[in-house]
Amino acid sequence: MPTEHGFDPTAALPGPPDPWTYTGQPSHRPGPPYHMTEMIEAEPALAGRFLRRDPAATGAAALAAAVRDTATAREPVVVTGCGTSEHGAQGTAEILREALRTAGFGDAMVTAEQALERSLDPLAHGLLIGISHEGGTGATNAALSASRAAGARTALVTASRRSPGGAIAEHVVETVELDQSWCHTIGYLSPLLAAAQVGALLTANAVDVEAAVGLLAAGTRDGTGAERIAGEFAGAAHLLIIASGADRPAGRELTLKIEEASWLPSAYRDLETFLHGHLPATGPETGLVLILADRARRAERVARARQALAAAREIGLRSAAILAADLDAAFEPSLTPAGRLLVAEAPALTAPVAALLGTATPLQLLTERLARTRGTNPDPIRRDEPVYLRASEAAGG
Repeated sequence: MPTEHGFDPTAALPGPPDPWTYTGQPSHRPGPPYHMTEMIEAEPALAGRFLRRDPAATGAAALAAAVRDTATAREPVVVTGCGTSEHGAQGTAEILREALRTAGFGDAMVTAEQALERSLDPLAHGLLIGISHEGGTGATNAALSASRAAGARTALVTASRRSPGGAIAEHVVETVELDQSWCHTIGYLSPLLAAAQVGALLTANAVDVEAAVGLLAAGTRDGTGAERIAGEFAGAAHLLIIASGADRPAGRELTLKIEEASWLPSAYRDLETFLHGHLPATGPETGLVLILADRARRAERVARARQALAAAREIGLRSAAILAADLDAAFEPSLTPAGRLLVAEAPALTAPVAALLGTATPLQLLTERLARTRGTNPDPIRRDEPVYLRASEAAGG
């Protein structure tokens, strides 16, 4: 059903302009539903459309062949990006690493690296995969250009092969549909879907499209739970997000989303890192979110996460969690007094795909509800204010 703004979450989103150019600032909305709200609602149907497309048409088949060739040659596969796309790159690396392991390449070298660093130290052999939602990110394109000149093969996952990045890369996976909010949600999900399709080709196992769509849809439904957590966090001085395994990209993405959308200072820590020196800087004014959906080595992760939440309880932190549904009973309610969002289990999907898709919409829903609670508009990521627009321009954005 179309929303009050005439938005239909089941309809395809627009692609980049032709000829290609950067998108402009989202239209102003004084309150919800924001463009971000609608993008979250659109993600299940978008995932279905992408995953049902012919992988030869998306470019995923060519990228899968390049990844396989690189692994066969025992050369590195490096995934890179900036901002939300950097977290998409980290998730892509998790998915491809697991797929190559399943395909018999247990020693495959798959890593994610920040685009600026890769541009300064170009990849001289192997395959560099850039992630860039619109295809115009300067540091990512510089990394692709420098690495291609140094002798590496290159690929890009982006909305359009007509973009500047598309002109640089040898292989392009086209995700087509464009985020309508600058607080990117589609921009995070799209490369994960592309990675899932490439991973399926590597293992000769098709992605269970209905499972993926259902997982994303389930994550959009607990608005009440997200509002409860947002209410507990609204007056916090700062937030910490902790995760491990394949949940780490989601943890980093939630950190960025909260700062972009609600302007609440936030920081990410790996689960184990959090317990080695960071507790003295916390107190009752600190919010904490644990993300734990990865089913790989789950028992060990649960044991350490319980210890982390117990330590937080002693100090009085406002702790919440985004948890796999099967883990709800493993954490007593007193460990997450701010509440929890449960992620449906998806055994038909590989462990990293299930974790990354399962947490994508809940972390975005929590972000959007926190923006509502704090009275901020997530769409322009504050660039509708002159000082922040000037800051973006000064930073080359």
